[in-house]
Amino acid sequence: MKRLYTQYINSFKGLSKEVWWLSLITLVNRAGTMVIPFLSLYLTESLGFSLENVGSIMTSFGLGSLAGTWIGGRLTDRIGYYKVMLASLVATGFLFIGVQFLEGFWPICIGIFILMAIADAFRPAVFVALSAYSRPENKTRSVTLIRLAINLGFSAGPAIGGIIITSLGYGGLFWVDGITCMIAGSLLFLILHPKKSKVMDVVHHQSPKSAYRDSQFLVFIAAMVLFGFAFVQYFSTMPVYYSEIHALSEFEIGMLLALNGFFIFVFEMPLIKFMESRAWSKISNVIFGLVLTALSFLILNMISWIGVLAIGMLLMTIGEMIAFPFSNAFAMDRAKRGNQGEYMALYSISFSLAHIFGHNSGMQSIAHFGYEITWYGITVVCILGILLLLLLKNVLLKNK
Repeated sequence: MKRLYTQYINSFKGLSKEVWWLSLITLVNRAGTMVIPFLSLYLTESLGFSLENVGSIMTSFGLGSLAGTWIGGRLTDRIGYYKVMLASLVATGFLFIGVQFLEGFWPICIGIFILMAIADAFRPAVFVALSAYSRPENKTRSVTLIRLAINLGFSAGPAIGGIIITSLGYGGLFWVDGITCMIAGSLLFLILHPKKSKVMDVVHHQSPKSAYRDSQFLVFIAAMVLFGFAFVQYFSTMPVYYSEIHALSEFEIGMLLALNGFFIFVFEMPLIKFMESRAWSKISNVIFGLVLTALSFLILNMISWIGVLAIGMLLMTIGEMIAFPFSNAFAMDRAKRGNQGEYMALYSISFSLAHIFGHNSGMQSIAHFGYEITWYGITVVCILGILLLLLLKNVLLKNK
């Protein structure tokens, strides 16, 4: 046990203090976005919107995220990651507070779009900052630490949000969200100001390459869209499957989803450190992650035993734990060829697209073809992503 504990602690060593501070800021920021899980409830119960209107507003949410990621990448290349992160955090704080005062369908659609456009400009900037604050050999683990912060934030946020709604109402939730974003911005200003922070990996280009003209990177992005398409099913169609086919209660569904977060929190960092010590390339690791994700859907049609749900969740979780950090690290490495903000924005956009189209497509497939055909279809989507990555791997080997 002592040896395991030592190995676990060692998996966190070697990361710069800037990466640790950036992770804390990300944790505060993500824990602060408590409105997000309760947005649909707020719109229906507090404002009285129909489900159709809520669907349209959530589309504005997704489109704002997409636009903000793209804009954030462009701005990062022009004015630098620090200014983009600081402006995004502070402005998002004011916008969270202001959105609660909007009334009517169109004002709320526009308000949510602007809020998400400003909030998600943070995403490509934080990845470029992470690359700058990390030594080359530590980039994958640095990404993993940020992922732990995001997962902790998303876990703590809804629980705290529920308490705030019960005691202060939805208005209090918007105020707390806004204030926590401003606190995260203040931490960034006080601790990671360019004059105080230490940059470990500087990239300068006289004529940087555009991510949109990097054909190999575009193949990688296409594979990430397919992976994201499969991944998001575990947070939309899969809970419905648990309830309708296996008659699980909300508590049991919550426990299965909690298994995902717990497993990531405990095992992701040592797993990534172990896999970094292997001879596999980053793309090979991402392929392995997609294989596990595909298996998590396939076994649902192969085995009727209820325990297969936990096995499927674990397969998907391990696949996620491997695919996300190594794909992110590959994108950061590739971004050194040109406009880093543009590259990291395109990487983030791949998952925004998966969110915009994946949830709805999964639900439509279930409605028209049923769960069995849908799970086979998602398995095929994963296989297509694997084939694209195998093609990319072969091209990269030839170009060495």
